[in-house]
Amino acid sequence: MALERTFAIIKPDAVGRGLQGEILSRIHKAGFRIVAIRSMRLTKDEAGGFYAVHKERPFFGELTDFMSSGKIIAMVLEAENAIAKWRDTMGATDPKKAAPGTIRHDLGTSIGNNVTHGSDAPDTAAFEISYFFAGHELI
Repeated sequence: MALERTFAIIKPDAVGRGLQGEILSRIHKAGFRIVAIRSMRLTKDEAGGFYAVHKERPFFGELTDFMSSGKIIAMVLEAENAIAKWRDTMGATDPKKAAPGTIRHDLGTSIGNNVTHGSDAPDTAAFEISYFFAGHELI
């Protein structure tokens, strides 16, 4: 297995409900190393740039409104096969379809308010990491 990095966000719904400590605890328990972490609030334009791949989709406006509605915690996580491992730790996008014990199943309230984001592929992870963190922050 290869050591890999992925990008993760604790979304505004989770931060607003005070769930960041629980999510960070689950990240550590799952065996990830947090390489970089930042608490911030995205502007609508920054959220739009991050989610540009979805620009033509009908939910784009709602997504960027939500992601700019409150603080987020952006992170770079490292582990063996980190991308797949983080997606397994998060669970399915829809908390109702996520496996019991996953973050989204246990803490999410809807598809839109599913508390976390994670990269879905190596190229996506590279883009998302570089969108939030400079190279010198990843040492």
